Order: sequence, then C-alpha cells, then structure tokens
Amino acid sequence: MNQFEWKTTNSEETSTLAERLAQLLQPGDVIALEGDLGAGKTTFTKGLAKGLEVKKTVNSPTFTIIKEYKGRLPLYHMDVYRVADAFEDLGFDEYFEGDGVTVVEWAHLIEEQLPHELLTIFLYREEGDQRKMVFVPKGNRYEQLCKEIFR
Repeated sequence: MNQFEWKTTNSEETSTLAERLAQLLQPGDVIALEGDLGAGKTTFTKGLAKGLEVKKTVNSPTFTIIKEYKGRLPLYHMDVYRVADAFEDLGFDEYFEGDGVTVVEWAHLIEEQLPHELLTIFLYREEGDQRKMVFVPKGNRYEQLCKEIFR
C-alpha cells in the first residue's frame, strides 16, 4: 500500500492542499481524518468545503456528530469522537454511499463501520504551525486520486 506525505508551514497551505483535493472528489468519496486535538482536521475540512464551493461556515460537529453542507457536492462532516459505542448503528453507511463527500474526524473509533475503500489522512503537528500529512489510500480510486494530487 502506497502512502503519500506532504508538509505545510501554515494553516493556509493546509487549506490549499485540501482545496486541491476537493476539485477531484466525486459523490460517495470518503475521507477519514486522524490526528490529535489541534492537528488541523477541521482546518483541512474547511479547505475541502471551500473547494466544494460550500458557502456556510464550517466548524467541528463535535456535539452533533454530523453536519451537512450544500456545495458543488454535499459535504457530510462527521466528528465521531463522542460516539460511545462504535458498534451502534447510527446510519453512517447512508452517508458513505450517498451523493456527497463524507469527511470523518476520529474515524478509527468507527473503523468497523467504514467502507473498505477510502482515503485516510493522518495529520501531525510539528514545530509552530507546520503540519505533516500522510495520505493512505485504500482502493484504486483513492490511489489514483493521491497520484493526481502529488504528481
């Protein structure tokens, strides 16, 4: 399995990379975001939203689990940090198989419910505002997506 690494020096660069990714996304795409608090998961999602032409302000759905935004494609933004039981069926598959793009923060907490093919992005805080992002594609669609972004 290939993985792709990218470093940014500030939040604007993180957002710009996410915007580039958004230009290539299609209905049914799933992106899992992993990283400690403050690693840039929501910043990355805001960049995706901008690239998907979402007009509303995007913020973390920590207390609501899922927020939906209208854009070129619908954006389903999930934060499953507070999901108590990973085996509880909350209907996530309806979003994963839907007509929009799904972003899942803290995705490892619902790993059993995630689709087999997706793009996982690990975000790591480095010195200052620097971030290291490791893109791990699962499936040919996401492998090709990463090759397109990182060519």
